[in-house]
Amino acid sequence: MAFLTDRKRAEFRGSSRTGTEHFWGQTISAVGLAILVPLFVITFGCALGGTYEEVISYYQRPFPAIIAAMTITVAMIHFRHGIQVVIEDYTRGLQKKFLIILCTCIAYAVAATGLFALARIAL
Repeated sequence: MAFLTDRKRAEFRGSSRTGTEHFWGQTISAVGLAILVPLFVITFGCALGGTYEEVISYYQRPFPAIIAAMTITVAMIHFRHGIQVVIEDYTRGLQKKFLIILCTCIAYAVAATGLFALARIAL
């Protein structure tokens, strides 16, 4: 280990050895959202303006339900990664840990609530 250069020890690792994992997770979810959000807007736009029964029957079809579920899931993963980076940059100590846990719980709660509501509609 003593023969490794500083660059070799730091390659592919942030200061906490997870910097690139957060970056790639954020990048991959951003690309996924770039594809999913327009599809979601198109599918949501088709249901917009319909009666309650028409909207329910529309989201009982597989394609709109799957697009909505994927958008909810990827958006909350993207939110969790992004807000964690912001919290790590601007807070310290116990407050940092508390805020990361709180925002992670919020992201999972929103995802679970959205997916549950979608499952209730689709099934």
